[in-house]
Amino acid sequence: MSRHGAARESSRLHSRLEALNDARELAAGALPEEALDEVLEVLDRASSRRSLSAAHTVVGFFGATGSGKSSLFNAVSGAEIATAAARRPTTAEPQAGIWGADDSEPLLDWLEVRNRHHAAPVPGFADEDTGLILLDLPDFDSTRAANREIVQRMVGLVDVLVWVLDPQKYADAAVHNDFLAPLSSHGAVTLVVLNQIDRLPGHDVRPVLESLRGILARDGLGKVQVIGASAVEGTGVDQVRGAIRAAAIRRQALSQRLAADVARSAAMLAEASGTGEAAGVTAASGSRLTAELAVAANVPVVVDAVVRSYRLEAGRRTGWPVTRWLARFRPDPLRRLNLRRDRGTPEVNRTSLPAAGAPERARTDAAVREFADAASEGAPGPWRAAIRGAAREGRERLPDALDQAIASTDLKAARKSWWWSVLNVIQWLALVLAVGGFVWLGLLAVLGYLQLPVPEVPRIEGWPLPTVMIAGGILVGVVLALAAAFIAGAAARARGAAARKRLSAAVGAVAQDLVVEPVALEVSRLASFNAALKMASTD
Repeated sequence: MSRHGAARESSRLHSRLEALNDARELAAGALPEEALDEVLEVLDRASSRRSLSAAHTVVGFFGATGSGKSSLFNAVSGAEIATAAARRPTTAEPQAGIWGADDSEPLLDWLEVRNRHHAAPVPGFADEDTGLILLDLPDFDSTRAANREIVQRMVGLVDVLVWVLDPQKYADAAVHNDFLAPLSSHGAVTLVVLNQIDRLPGHDVRPVLESLRGILARDGLGKVQVIGASAVEGTGVDQVRGAIRAAAIRRQALSQRLAADVARSAAMLAEASGTGEAAGVTAASGSRLTAELAVAANVPVVVDAVVRSYRLEAGRRTGWPVTRWLARFRPDPLRRLNLRRDRGTPEVNRTSLPAAGAPERARTDAAVREFADAASEGAPGPWRAAIRGAAREGRERLPDALDQAIASTDLKAARKSWWWSVLNVIQWLALVLAVGGFVWLGLLAVLGYLQLPVPEVPRIEGWPLPTVMIAGGILVGVVLALAAAFIAGAAARARGAAARKRLSAAVGAVAQDLVVEPVALEVSRLASFNAALKMASTD
């Protein structure tokens, strides 16, 4: 690979690793911790491996007891590096054959490989410029737990995986179910060698290899290179060397291995998450939530109090002066609710509205649940739960927050209407006119009682002017009072509508803060998670 190609590959891998980490962080709290921890381990391993020598390709030989893994390792290495023979029938610790010692020590330290052998050049295979590390690893079916742990760890660390199978156990479910199938995304860095084919009759070699290829295809590794070999006779050893050398020369194995790890982790997160996008928050669902919360928060009660309070105050200001004082004995509905504040800071007050009871709480819960269900529609199961959980978190705070919002809303209760003053002046003038008529008639009566001359009274259409003044003043007062009541009703309804709008806005702000925004955040988190997962999965 050219230098520019390697740089592009590294940049693409870096972007995918970042996307995988973003997906992991976004999924915190929604997906199981076990899945997130596995992804974190992959990211940590990738970060560590990328900080070490990129000039070396690490190839691990994996196999079961009796597969001839160590013998094949020695045959490929061209030296007796791996300890076989009777002294140790199975490999107990990783054995390393190294071509290109420079910068290999930190990498081997990270791999925790202590047994290191600086191998001699093998013509046509490897020399000091190749940058190759071969690892002979313990048997994956070893009875020693420590050996199995080494194999499990190395499966996640080496750049190229060479699986050495034998004709007797090549179909063993342990290797396929526990190792090969879970690594189906790692086909580009996997090599399968059927060793000991010298033990098979010549006419059985091809059918056995075809059988093995069929099993690998079911494992998701249908494109993996399968080589028949015999470490004893040297058959296929050059083919194994050629496959390993090609991986080392191309310098792609590291990136391909890490890319496969990213793909596998992304697939695991996708499986844990499920597929789908949430419907999200809509204006209609938000409006329904606000409307339901407004009813639960007694907004209709407050609006009715605003209407009745305005009518009462209008009657006190524009009613017939002779009887309007009676209205002062009627309590102000807003004042009873502690919502009429001519002075003071509303934010520090509380209302006297009835505390939310079971019906109101049930209505609030139903409204929040319906909103969350609508917003989470289409989302996978874990994310639906996360979205609903976000909606429920603010539910307990809603009653107090709504009460405070209503208490803080300026209902304009202290604002006077301009027509009050006009009608009030006319009312008093009409009363003065009527009183003047009474006084006039009273003076005439006194003069007559005292047997004094009584002046002629002006007449209008035959009616004495004082009588006309009394009748006109009373009639005007009563008519104006009735007209004022009609006007006050219309104005009260308008003021109630304005108060409803302001109260709904206040309730909407509470709903936005405690329910809508947390839900929208979870919906956005799911969208970002899906986008990050798609980027991490794209090769």
